[in-house]
Amino acid sequence: MGTSQLNRSLGLRLVIVIVIGNIIGSGVYKKVAPMTAELHSSGWVLLCWVLAGIISLFGALCNAEVAGLLADTGGEYVYYQKIYNKFFAFLFGWSLFAVIQTAAISALAYVFAESLNSIVHFPEILPSLSNVSVFGWFQPFADLNVKLIAIILIIILTWLNTKGIKTGSSVSMAILILVFGSIFTIIVFGLTSNAANPGSIQMATTNNQPVTVSAIFTAMLAAFWGYQGWASAGFVGGEIKDAKKNLPKGISIGIFVIIALYLLVNTTYLSLLSIPQLEAINSAGNKIAAIEAVRSFWGNNGVLFISLLILVTTLGCCNATILASCRPYFAMAKEGLFFKNAAKLNDKQAPANSLLYQCVWACVLVLSGTFDQLTDMIIFAVFIYYGATTLGVFILRKKMPDAPRPYKVWGYPVVPAIVVAFCLILIVNTVFTRSHEAAIGAALMATGIPMYWWFTRKKNVVN
Repeated sequence: MGTSQLNRSLGLRLVIVIVIGNIIGSGVYKKVAPMTAELHSSGWVLLCWVLAGIISLFGALCNAEVAGLLADTGGEYVYYQKIYNKFFAFLFGWSLFAVIQTAAISALAYVFAESLNSIVHFPEILPSLSNVSVFGWFQPFADLNVKLIAIILIIILTWLNTKGIKTGSSVSMAILILVFGSIFTIIVFGLTSNAANPGSIQMATTNNQPVTVSAIFTAMLAAFWGYQGWASAGFVGGEIKDAKKNLPKGISIGIFVIIALYLLVNTTYLSLLSIPQLEAINSAGNKIAAIEAVRSFWGNNGVLFISLLILVTTLGCCNATILASCRPYFAMAKEGLFFKNAAKLNDKQAPANSLLYQCVWACVLVLSGTFDQLTDMIIFAVFIYYGATTLGVFILRKKMPDAPRPYKVWGYPVVPAIVVAFCLILIVNTVFTRSHEAAIGAALMATGIPMYWWFTRKKNVVN
């Protein structure tokens, strides 16, 4: 029989696994190419990875103070009710469902399917319909063979996570161990190969044009996809042992590990591939920078190795994202602000109905767009809420000055102020440089306004 109470079964080790597992996905392999095309400088690309890592770390430290004070299942959905109000909390939760987390699942599954197709070469499906578009924006039948593979993956991983959180997190840990070992193999063999030239990494641009502030922020939009996902650990706060200590600690440790890993692996790519090569990879659209980097020192055998690694990595990140992301909808449903049956747990104490709703919409989003469309849309949306959480540090210090805080953000008030300012600049820059993706993301988030009215009206009628 289903219940409505979650088990606190996750220790610090599994919290760190969930943080890292939600972060390491496709960005570590793909995003160096669009960043290079934007900046035309290997040194600036690395600097943007560092800056994005620092901002992510600052955001994580701010999030850790809020999480330590208010930790519970649902993450920011729960926090925002205390910081702002129920309506804003609902808009966040609905945004997770409409675009942020479901699109992340879709993008990861899409890259998994692309990599699998590059190895197996599945036949095209309905090629005569590939140019059919919806509103001139979406081509649901383009690359339909890849999209169907992605949909099948989402369905399988959703089913796996109905078996309970320990099962899902254990799968993520096993995959992470394999991924870390493989990425460090690429770093060691890549940097020590004859093809590597670390001395070629420099700040000068290939077109001798100065790097603009707008170009930096646009490039960081790509880098932030690589760091996206660290806040997902807050979604399972109600299932973490001693959450007010282990949650902030796990988030901070996870981010530090990722920053170090990304610097090493992107230094490897930039040592193996020239700026013109990376720009050509970006222009091709269907190439992955990591594959071409490994090809340069291991040939075709290396291509098979890295393709399998991308499969495993995106599988792990997609699984971790599915595991954590459905928890806010569970918390919302318990308050009558989501579909009612999403509040029920199955006999494994997993929110199976919440997982099902998430699965269906993620599959729809797979059909809606390309990988880069999805990721730019996600980053635009998520930074609105990263800024709101960080602003919450200031608000809670005034609202609850004497409340016990297991962790206080380092560098207060400067660090939170930097994060809030950065989020505002990134959002504004994205509106001008990626207006299409920003418009779609904003429109999907705005659907939460009528949905809030519908859920609260239905709740009042029942009451």
